[in-house]
Amino acid sequence: MARILYLTQIDIDDGAVRLLPAECQRTGMRRPLVVSDAGVRAAGVLQQALDALGGLPHAVFDATPSNPTEAAVRAAVAVYRREGCDGLVAVGGGSSIDLAKGVAIAATHDGPLAGYATIEGGSPRISERVPPLIAVPTTAGTGSEVARGAIVIVDDGRKLGFHSWHLMPKAALLDPELTLGLPPGLTAATGMDAIAHCMETFMAPAVNPPADGIALDGLERGWAHIERATRDGQDREARWNMMSASMQGAMAFQKGLGCVHSLSHSLGGVDPRLHHGTLNAMFLPAVVRFNAAAESIQRERRLQRLAHAMGLPGCDARGTEVAAAISALNARLGLPTGLRAMGVGEDLFERVIDGAMADHCHKTNPRIATRDDYREMLAAAM
Repeated sequence: MARILYLTQIDIDDGAVRLLPAECQRTGMRRPLVVSDAGVRAAGVLQQALDALGGLPHAVFDATPSNPTEAAVRAAVAVYRREGCDGLVAVGGGSSIDLAKGVAIAATHDGPLAGYATIEGGSPRISERVPPLIAVPTTAGTGSEVARGAIVIVDDGRKLGFHSWHLMPKAALLDPELTLGLPPGLTAATGMDAIAHCMETFMAPAVNPPADGIALDGLERGWAHIERATRDGQDREARWNMMSASMQGAMAFQKGLGCVHSLSHSLGGVDPRLHHGTLNAMFLPAVVRFNAAAESIQRERRLQRLAHAMGLPGCDARGTEVAAAISALNARLGLPTGLRAMGVGEDLFERVIDGAMADHCHKTNPRIATRDDYREMLAAAM
């Protein structure tokens, strides 16, 4: 069992879910609410976590939508209060973990959720009153198990970010065995989410050498193993490395993300049926080409360093080779050929640009995009 103490306590190994009772005791939970979704329950993975809890009293909310909503947060809070819960265990992908973070806020803080959103200046209002959270990821993608933020669609339809160190899970139990049954399409989409995190945070201009190193190592692991994990879901080495890449991407993105996420957050709010990781994969080539002209990218040879981690012989100053390699990988993984293949039309562009300009990731890109820049990136991703 590998134990890592960095942003939080992380245990990564086959069978890590069996540490749940000890972690509940360590964090003071006597009756947790287990937050999950219908797919995780149907796959039998939720039951593995519940079995691991043994005789510890608990309640279950398994109605997390694919994109967490404020309405779902309210429904889970009702269960939390009715059952007298004192903590949260999230078992699922980023949606379940983010929903649990929303519950942590709403169960202990008054008023609409939007009042605590980052772009509304609400982060300082999130206090230590939030209950403890343990995260058990069942996909290798978002890395929300080691992140201080959550993304929730609030009642007015905006897809907003909520960030506070109080939201960081007290423990992350990374059990690659829980991902063995993940279907190929979801393995590919969530895996590209992890790769996008590693690449985009490495391009972000903030000075954070440790985060840069973690991102490059995570990219190297993810790039080398995503096709193996997609092709053979029982490949335990590939699953372990994809779970590590996911965790590392989120460790690193405390540094900041950029236009990939500004666009995917916004478009995911406009059409919640669209998968976040797939959207990141669609936008990443265009954003790499856009970022190539940034002074920090050129000065620190960041595209060449990304290319090295991807096993490419090199990359020109325009990002051509890196962008082309991402597009080729998307194709090999069987992901959509572009936004149009996902049902997105040009009629959505202005709404998406409105959201991207307001997103918390917009200002941490190495080049600050204009509306015309975003329009060009959307067109390139079609």
